[in-house]
Amino acid sequence: MARFYVGPQRDQLLLMPVSMRDWLEEGHLAWFVIDVVDELDTAALHARHPNDGVGRPAYDPDMMLALLLYAYAGGLRSARRIEAACRTDAAYRVICGGLVPDHATIARFVVDHQDAMEGLFVGGLRLCAAAGLVSLTTIAVDGTKIGTDAALDANHGAEWIRAQVRALLADAIGTDAGEARAPALLGDQAPAEMASPSGRLARLQAAQTSIEAEDRAAATDAAKRAQAARQAAQAGHKLHGRKPSDPHAALARAEAEHTAALVRSEAKQTQRAAKVAAAAAAGRGLRGRQPAPDRSVERAAAALEAARAAAQAARPSDRKANVTDPDSRIMKTAGGWVQGYNAQAAVNDHQIVLAGTVSQNGNDVELYQPMVNTLTQTLTAAGITDPIGLILADAGYWSQDNATAEGPDRLIATLKDWKQRRAAREAGTTTGDPPEDASALEAMEHRLRTDQGARAYAKRSHTVEPVFGHHKENRGWRRFRRRGLAPARSEWALMNLSHNLAKLIEHRTQPTPASA
Repeated sequence: MARFYVGPQRDQLLLMPVSMRDWLEEGHLAWFVIDVVDELDTAALHARHPNDGVGRPAYDPDMMLALLLYAYAGGLRSARRIEAACRTDAAYRVICGGLVPDHATIARFVVDHQDAMEGLFVGGLRLCAAAGLVSLTTIAVDGTKIGTDAALDANHGAEWIRAQVRALLADAIGTDAGEARAPALLGDQAPAEMASPSGRLARLQAAQTSIEAEDRAAATDAAKRAQAARQAAQAGHKLHGRKPSDPHAALARAEAEHTAALVRSEAKQTQRAAKVAAAAAAGRGLRGRQPAPDRSVERAAAALEAARAAAQAARPSDRKANVTDPDSRIMKTAGGWVQGYNAQAAVNDHQIVLAGTVSQNGNDVELYQPMVNTLTQTLTAAGITDPIGLILADAGYWSQDNATAEGPDRLIATLKDWKQRRAAREAGTTTGDPPEDASALEAMEHRLRTDQGARAYAKRSHTVEPVFGHHKENRGWRRFRRRGLAPARSEWALMNLSHNLAKLIEHRTQPTPASA
């Protein structure tokens, strides 16, 4: 029995469309990206390419931006793969009008316009606001750790780095005659290929500078913490907030906590003695149970001894820096440790990223107020003047300072989400405002246990976390492609711009509800 198939006719002559407008259907993402770029203010891109001198004219910056946004929308960031797509993919060919920018040109465009990306993000936010997508009723703030192009085992201490610098200079200098010139090479006279921004010597020196800067910052921070702790101890107040990781700062806090425990214990004893004396003067004994021994002083003394031992064991500086990307830091994630950055975002209930930044600090608690400031500045730059309603943040941002700082109303979890839910079940729901004498912690926990607070906080997980999931799982953005804090911030802005534009096209292309 004969079999017949539908097969390719590769020698068949075809009459192809004469216009690129016929290559893609109306409503294709490529057309939308082209139209959006026309709406963005790209003056900063054109200012770098006046094309008024000699040499080959530059590619149209609007075309290059549209190419990047379309590629990022599909999760494609490799310059070589983008170049290849410009040769074979109809949508890429339409965006470039048949031109094929080479991978070096694409990569150089990203580098040259690094500083313009945050401004373009603001322009994209403006378009989203015009479409009614920038609601400020509820905003969730969160961070995610994103790796950099550097290995964990490239972290080394100051002594190792100094030895490598000496070895590099010795290799460049050469033999005994060259070694005599070593002091002159320690300044600005190092070989050009070694002193270039991408050279190993420059990266080693940047890593050493990073360690020294962290040492100075830690010393200043420890002094401030010690002063605040001493003031609190003299008043007998309990110290709030997380204990510092630096051994010397932890020792200062332990000393203050011990002093505060002594002050509180003495105050209790004085108060008890006064009550006993008053009862004796009245000719009666003091009623009630005999107070149990105050163990807080013993616990504080034991903690002080442990802190002293830890401070003595710590070396003056055991900090390390990554010699591949000195700006990056070792970050802890649910899956282990990663060399990278803490990427922060503020997202509304339409899953529009309203603001974002990248930090070297892996601890979210110190980034809440800076992130709120960034959010306010970004909204102002975009011309959005509506007041912020409620900010939601998980337990990583909890501190008394963050809970009581000036700014928009907020709900910050005091425990991890599953612990928060368990604690709410055990304590039960409540109503009304917190008691007037409640501490910041008690007031926040009270609000989270109210029906209104619980329903509001429940929005956090499906507001900001899906954005990070889309970035990492759907688009594969688990690592920044360029090294350094400033390039990471620029790339984060481009990532979030492409995300917002994808949300904008969904909004513009969704069917209009039929009128009744």
